[in-house]
Amino acid sequence: MPSPQPPRAVFALDPVHLPQLFPPPLMARLRRTADLDPALVVRDFTDPSVAGALARADVLITGWGCPHLDADALAAAPRLRAVLHSAGSVRSLIGDAVWERGIGVSSAVAANALPVAEYTLAMILLTGKDAFTQRDRYRVTHTQPSPTETAHIGNVGRRVGIIGASRVGRRLLELLRPFDFEVLLHDPYVSEPEAAALGAQLVTLETLLSHSDIVSLHAPDLPETHRMLDAPRLALIRDGGVLINTSRGALIDQEALTQELIRGRLQAVLDVTTPEPLPPTDPLYDLPNVFLTPHIAGSLGNELTRLGHIVTEELERVATNSPLKHAVTQSDMTRVA
Repeated sequence: MPSPQPPRAVFALDPVHLPQLFPPPLMARLRRTADLDPALVVRDFTDPSVAGALARADVLITGWGCPHLDADALAAAPRLRAVLHSAGSVRSLIGDAVWERGIGVSSAVAANALPVAEYTLAMILLTGKDAFTQRDRYRVTHTQPSPTETAHIGNVGRRVGIIGASRVGRRLLELLRPFDFEVLLHDPYVSEPEAAALGAQLVTLETLLSHSDIVSLHAPDLPETHRMLDAPRLALIRDGGVLINTSRGALIDQEALTQELIRGRLQAVLDVTTPEPLPPTDPLYDLPNVFLTPHIAGSLGNELTRLGHIVTEELERVATNSPLKHAVTQSDMTRVA
């Protein structure tokens, strides 16, 4: 019996990411699995020069910079049976036509969650030690702080509130286990026994905000979570509390948070904002109680290879007609990022 033909795959993403997503060993593995031209990268589904490749494609390997997959795009790829996304969220990528056609969708979101959780853990530990304030103080005074000045510092018994048992939230909960924290969790889709199994106490959002020393956001960006931390809820966070956002800027009322930070009542670690980036004149750039980074918590540099590994393994599953391990379903779109 002749061996089955390998699937035909086409890249559809910004080609600047290809070398780090798929370094030579992974690219070679992709090419052993599928009929794939690494020099062909689709940026426009209506481009006549890629029409032939799309017409023959069984698989699209997508990523950052891929155009939206609507009915018109799918009309150019009548054989398509799988979309393997080499990034996190597929919400802005996948149109209804994909689900209507029964095309399989996979995402590398599980791999992208790892560096976000690691970054967040680092920030929890550093803010617990008041590292950023002490750095700034040391630059000015060139002296060691007194015991009185450090009486509020330390990570023993500090209460950490996690909003959202997403993939990032769950990984962060795992990473927090070895430390002497008390962990609170708010997630409407999690039961009390499940929260306990994750190492956290399930509480209401208001209880979490008012009882946590450090609040970390890991909820998806959905209509019901838009500006979930508004002015009244931000006011619940205790004086001197720390707010960490490595999720999406839209989860917070940016103006309300800015006013709290200008007053100096809270501290914030913000890897995401609304808008992004902030205007050059925004006060958050200069406030001493704000640690602002340019959306670096997710996969960057050599971390992108993890995403490529997931896509490569998923392509191998497609080639053997095996179920996708990291499948995304239409019902997932109502509750995940």
